[in-house]
Amino acid sequence: MMPRFHLQKKEREIKDIQGILSLIKKGKYTSIAMCRNNEPYIVTLSYGYDEVKNALYFHSRLKGLKYEIIKENPQVCATIIEDKGYIMNECAHAFCSVILWGKMYFVETLDEKKHGMDILLKHLEENPGKIKQESLSNEKLYKNLGIFRLDIMEMNGKWGR
Repeated sequence: MMPRFHLQKKEREIKDIQGILSLIKKGKYTSIAMCRNNEPYIVTLSYGYDEVKNALYFHSRLKGLKYEIIKENPQVCATIIEDKGYIMNECAHAFCSVILWGKMYFVETLDEKKHGMDILLKHLEENPGKIKQESLSNEKLYKNLGIFRLDIMEMNGKWGR
């Protein structure tokens, strides 16, 4: 594992785990950094947070660059940002952010695919039941649906004015 550096401005660290979890629960998308053969790649995806597993779920296609990279190197880093806006005439930006380190997995079983989509829809949608009924009522749809799970191993939060 890569050595971690401490924040330069310790007073900006979000030390309260509930504060970090609040950011994760409020967020709707995360940018995920991955690497293969010393070549970096970053992708932004919407997610659902599973508090019990301390994991993020994503849906995606089961082919393409992100899939190939994760197969070779499942270690990823992600960030979720709450943008509070640029502060005009101060050359400053107000924000809260969390950085996550963990391992990305392909969800294989039908039960966990359903669970992952439930978590995702409950996190993102006002009426998740409607989407489930309209789009996911046929179990055959899950066969070709790519579900990824990011198991969070470490997280750090930070805020800026």
